[in-house]
Amino acid sequence: MRFIRFRHQDGTVHTGVREGARVRDLGMHDPLAAVTAQQLASAPWLDFEESTLEVPLPSVGKVLALAGNYGKHVAESGFTGPSGGVWTPQIFWKPSSSLLRPGGTVGLRAKNIFFDWEAELAVVIGKRARDVKAEDAMHHVFGYSIVNDLSERRYNAEIEHRDKRDFDPFFDWLMGKWFDGSAPLGPELVTADEIEDPSDLDLKLWLNGELMQDSNTRNMIFKIPETIAALTAVMTLDPGDVIAMGTPEGVGFARGRALRPGDHLRAQIAGLGHLDTYVGEQA
Repeated sequence: MRFIRFRHQDGTVHTGVREGARVRDLGMHDPLAAVTAQQLASAPWLDFEESTLEVPLPSVGKVLALAGNYGKHVAESGFTGPSGGVWTPQIFWKPSSSLLRPGGTVGLRAKNIFFDWEAELAVVIGKRARDVKAEDAMHHVFGYSIVNDLSERRYNAEIEHRDKRDFDPFFDWLMGKWFDGSAPLGPELVTADEIEDPSDLDLKLWLNGELMQDSNTRNMIFKIPETIAALTAVMTLDPGDVIAMGTPEGVGFARGRALRPGDHLRAQIAGLGHLDTYVGEQA
């Protein structure tokens, strides 16, 4: 199924199941809950194109994200990727306040010096997971979506003559991931049975119609099962948690192009639709 959440005419947010250009309105239904054949049959039809989309999950407890999960992106960032030996995923956190609806506008902040894009595959957990082995990990995946890990590359760079502690560059990098609206998510939540192989999906991003990122999830260094295994060795994953699987090459910092007011980003992953995001004036 392909779930969306949309703004109903009465102001409430409803869940719908998209079937082509039409949507079955399930009312205030949790997309992660079971849907019966009777519910589907009795649901009224709506026009998908007329729907104002919201984040496809009503509540997201954790947004977890992989750093350096595509070799060419690691290289364009000036680092050396894993080669030989034993390596583990590098995972960071984004707050729920970073979530932004499909078609939403992220307003630049005073601390945005070089705001950047990162189109990524989003994995949505559907079943509680703790100490999960890689071979069992996919049983805990409900479905997939698209996330754009918008990132401030030069946080605190405007502070002249700042005294730096040893770990300041690392924490500046983390803070650059936490801006409000810096995790647009959607447009829909596609259940796992609809996607034959999430590790073989074309992934693209356009800036104002110009192709910037063009890759495939087969180029991920760490795949979904081993990532879930690594995470659940440390924390419990709950239904609705989101894992952003990293971005390929083609980000703005490597091109010398920061996001500006008026920019339009479109991220697209095969089988998952496209996620539009707009950049607004300083909020």
